[in-house]
Amino acid sequence: MELNEIIQQRRDKLAALKEKGVSPYGCAQDSCMQIGQALKEFREGEKAGFNGRIMARRSHGKATFLDLRDSTGKIQLYFKLDDMDKDKAATFENLDIADFINARGEFFKTRTGEPTLKVEEFEILSKALRPLPEKWHGLKDVELRYRQRYLDLISNDEVKKVFLMRSRIIKVIREFLEEKGFLEVETPMMHNIAGGAAGRPFKAHHNEYDMDLYLRIAPELYLKRLLVGGFERVYEINRSFRNEGVSTRHNPEFTMLEVYQAYANYEDMMKLSQDLIIHVAMEVLGENEFVYQGKKVSLSIPWQRRSFAEMVKDKFGIVPGDEAQAMLKKLRDKGHAKDKAKLTRSQINKIIEDILEQEMSTNPTFVTDYFTNLCPLAKTRRDNPLLSERFELYVAGMEIGNAYSELNDPLEQKRRFEEEIRELNADEKKEVDADYILALEHGMPPAGGLGIGIDRLVMLLTDQPSIRDVILFPLLRPEKQ
Repeated sequence: MELNEIIQQRRDKLAALKEKGVSPYGCAQDSCMQIGQALKEFREGEKAGFNGRIMARRSHGKATFLDLRDSTGKIQLYFKLDDMDKDKAATFENLDIADFINARGEFFKTRTGEPTLKVEEFEILSKALRPLPEKWHGLKDVELRYRQRYLDLISNDEVKKVFLMRSRIIKVIREFLEEKGFLEVETPMMHNIAGGAAGRPFKAHHNEYDMDLYLRIAPELYLKRLLVGGFERVYEINRSFRNEGVSTRHNPEFTMLEVYQAYANYEDMMKLSQDLIIHVAMEVLGENEFVYQGKKVSLSIPWQRRSFAEMVKDKFGIVPGDEAQAMLKKLRDKGHAKDKAKLTRSQINKIIEDILEQEMSTNPTFVTDYFTNLCPLAKTRRDNPLLSERFELYVAGMEIGNAYSELNDPLEQKRRFEEEIRELNADEKKEVDADYILALEHGMPPAGGLGIGIDRLVMLLTDQPSIRDVILFPLLRPEKQ
């Protein structure tokens, strides 16, 4: 039967229910048990009631069996048509797979030993006008899986497990940080000035104040204001936005963990990130080794370290004192960025990192010694002012984290902001965040800051190839009409 015919048939059943005075969208029965718990405590002869979705239907003469599922499990329902009055039997005949119902009755076991509820009373809670994906071919379309995630979750238990795991990972992260005395906070998602990280922002406008705003690229500058205010250990699991490309590792809307600790530095952030990720893996996987896309990853310590300065010197001949155009020329001489006539240092840094990413070890690797002129928010190394106290963390060739010893010198921070702005293209121009500089002028303690990509961490721990597979509703192009 064609999909349109199925939909029409269900609409006819909806009309039939309404004609008989049956509400096709009834009220839930709050006193009902969850199926999973009821099956654990199953006792023949006991009364029970459940709310759930019909997932299968099997008829045997005057008896019909339905499979009912809620978020915790599935149970078989037994209906005997001879026990129903005429009106109830008519309602029953208008039920379809995917409908939600409430069913109440008595537990028993079938001859094969399957726990079953003999239904004595039932009500329809929601009439489904479309069939579940098993009845049509659409769910094989990957794009449709993302666009209609609700169908994906209904039909694919493995997909549901990924998002249950995501929730568990975030819960464990919170528990870990709170145990260490970190305070969870919330900072603005709409900013007057786009800042805190490199990236093109999404623009918005507030009508009442007649002011332009930007969806946040990162919460960093607000979290460091809290260090000024006396909160010495803070974190935020935040939604951030970048108006840039989409790929298997990038979604314009994404989730980050950002952590700031007063009287710490980037070495402390190395230990924190290492301890955190190992702890999460042990809690959710039960071990510190796992397979990601066919490659074995071991979180056993010590984690490897590599020098960004040494890698780019060996591969491209680039050294810390090079200006942007000198870096670009060296990249072009090595066969990269040939279509680029001019780039900022941050854009060149992105190209370099994308190239080096392919050479990273499968096991965790801290990349240190980033050029100071590529890190406007990080302190410089005392022994070499051309290099910063910063690292990026790679696992399975994917950047997972980024951390600094935070720059807390207001005059130097202002100078770097101004230098960064001078390099921007005309369409990217922005202002110095004077309010942040003002905060620094009141004194910010030395601190370490750490950012970890939650989406990418979930990808690793659930062995998913694309960021879209760990975001419930990733951004997609509009459907063609």
